[in-house]
Amino acid sequence: MTPPANEPVPSPADIERVFRAEYGRCVAILIRLFGDIDLAEEAVQDAFTTAVLRWPQTGLPPNPGAWITTTARNRAIDQLRREASRPDRHAQARLIHHDPAPEDTAPEPEVPVPDDRLRLIFTCCHPALARSAQVALTLRLLGGLQTAEIARAFLVSETTMAQRLVRAKRKIAAAGIPYRIPAEAELPGRLRGVLDVVYLIFNEGYAASAGRALIRDDLCTEAIRLARLLAELMPEEPEVTGLLALLVLIDARRAARITAAGALVLLPDQDRTRWNRALIEEGQALVRACLRRGQPGPYQIQAAINAVHSDAARAADTRWDQILQLYDQLLDYTPTPVIALNRAVAVAEVYGPQAGLDLLDRLELDSYQPFHAARADLLRRLGRIPDAAAAYQAAIALSSNDPERAYLAGRLSALS
Repeated sequence: MTPPANEPVPSPADIERVFRAEYGRCVAILIRLFGDIDLAEEAVQDAFTTAVLRWPQTGLPPNPGAWITTTARNRAIDQLRREASRPDRHAQARLIHHDPAPEDTAPEPEVPVPDDRLRLIFTCCHPALARSAQVALTLRLLGGLQTAEIARAFLVSETTMAQRLVRAKRKIAAAGIPYRIPAEAELPGRLRGVLDVVYLIFNEGYAASAGRALIRDDLCTEAIRLARLLAELMPEEPEVTGLLALLVLIDARRAARITAAGALVLLPDQDRTRWNRALIEEGQALVRACLRRGQPGPYQIQAAINAVHSDAARAADTRWDQILQLYDQLLDYTPTPVIALNRAVAVAEVYGPQAGLDLLDRLELDSYQPFHAARADLLRRLGRIPDAAAAYQAAIALSSNDPERAYLAGRLSALS
């Protein structure tokens, strides 16, 4: 069977876009239906494998996400049937519950459940799991990130991350962790992990750790959608408001962050007329609401930092003194090397590149690409060209994103 004459044949890139947009939703729906993470993941991956083989002959279905979900559901039921042929009472019980009636076997569009993905986040962020496992597992299930991509985000090896993911899924199964949004009394114990997950999904979208594209619009959009859902669910939580403010303020710069050819444009060089003023106004209003509450936290402070950036009509107008004060506060709440790195960049803007470099050289971030990129820039500004070149080379070696590597290579070439 071939697609109609007026319908284009879907390319691998078209199917990849569907995967990025629909993977997390489909996995979340199947976990709700079957209560089994491994079964859900395997069934959705099988459904996409079928799509790769079938869609080039049949064309894209009218609702690709519903097609994937229905196909994956049928795959899962087939798997349960095979298991039920053995003396497995658990599989038999699940099959009885989910086996479709004869009239239900034709593919039907799944009824969307708006908070399926939010339920999945809260499931993965159960206090029984370590914080790193909570975040890593949600990035895998909801964002469809590969193990190698998640490992880079956590600065660990792919093998280490694979082991963490396996242990986390086993812990959920062994502990009988329910797939639901927790009761109000349970929220505080999970909220920080949920916020971290949503932020990291956005971060992977805004600065993809690997691949040909710098930005993954699907992940940016999904993270903001989830942040808005959280704000509706917990309107009195200041850090939820802070996270939403942070994401919309950063996202306001998305269009200016790449050229028409897909090249990276750093914040000081961006055309600020391309910034989304509606998102900036929304984010600034949310920051003001946080300030009125007087209960500061890490995401609120990061939002305030980005609000200061959004106030500057030109890069030269940026109030780096205010930004440095905010980073001082943030470092008290989150004393991590990455925050210290960002603070050192602000110190360089206020007190000069040598002051920033002195702080950078105290950090142990040899496997973190932005560390070497920041050092390279400060060394360049100090006129230490051979050292700057070595730092750029280290940054390039640690980058797996094509536009990022091209930008760093351009900076290295400009040194000569």
